Amino acid sequence: MDNTSSQQQYVLGNHPDELARLDRQAASIERPTRLLFQAAGIKPGMRVLDLGTGLGHVAQIAAEFVGAQGAVVGIDRSGEALAVARTRAQQAGVRHLTFEEADVLTWRAAQPFDAIVARLLLFHMPDPVAAVKHHVQNLGPGGEFVAVDFDLGNTRAEPPVPLVTEAIHWVERAFRAAGAWPRIGSRLGVILERAGLGRVTTFGVQAYVAPTDPAAAALLTGVVRSLVPAMVAHGIATAEQIGLETLEQRLANAVRDADAVVLVPTVVGAWGYTPAPR
Repeated sequence: MDNTSSQQQYVLGNHPDELARLDRQAASIERPTRLLFQAAGIKPGMRVLDLGTGLGHVAQIAAEFVGAQGAVVGIDRSGEALAVARTRAQQAGVRHLTFEEADVLTWRAAQPFDAIVARLLLFHMPDPVAAVKHHVQNLGPGGEFVAVDFDLGNTRAEPPVPLVTEAIHWVERAFRAAGAWPRIGSRLGVILERAGLGRVTTFGVQAYVAPTDPAAAALLTGVVRSLVPAMVAHGIATAEQIGLETLEQRLANAVRDADAVVLVPTVVGAWGYTPAPR
């Protein structure tokens, strides 16, 4: 889920449709996540903590990077999601990956980690700097914190497609109304520095979806579907305006008819380090 551990309510919910959407989303950003972990230097033998692990997508990736000689611990507040994560890890035969039900804003490690990773977690945090700062104390000397999150700022169709523009507008307004930060990817480096980390590096990976590829319409519709209650509650759009039953097909048709390329949210990574021993 990458984000169910925030003390504010996770706006997208935890119902089965949302969990299925998270699986699709995780698949769509797996390659950028791997690129960012490689650039950040997650390597064999490391002991890694995954914050807001949810269904365990990121923890599984981290477990591959650290290998059997390393260890990964994933924490999340959702017991339902962790049950799925544990089952998947067992089925995959990954024995160096464990999960704990806990709140990321208060959890303390019994022994320090070499690296802490958090994907799509700070997006939902009321105070992301405080969240990172809390976990700096769970890092050993020279340990690193790796944040991966979305920046919706460049999300668009090119050339512009009015329905795509409108749907993105609904999504961004709904996230903001619920207290989330839909452009937080652009601020990750600043957040890590303000949390006391040094040698901060940040860059983003931008995907471009071809006009005939239905993936962008499917992903955008999935987010809209999970946010419909927030959109209606905050007066952002009515159910009739959204037209959820036909939205995905209308989006796909509009993009194809305009021969438009869709820029999906940029996947941004940032990492910084605690002081190394002298």
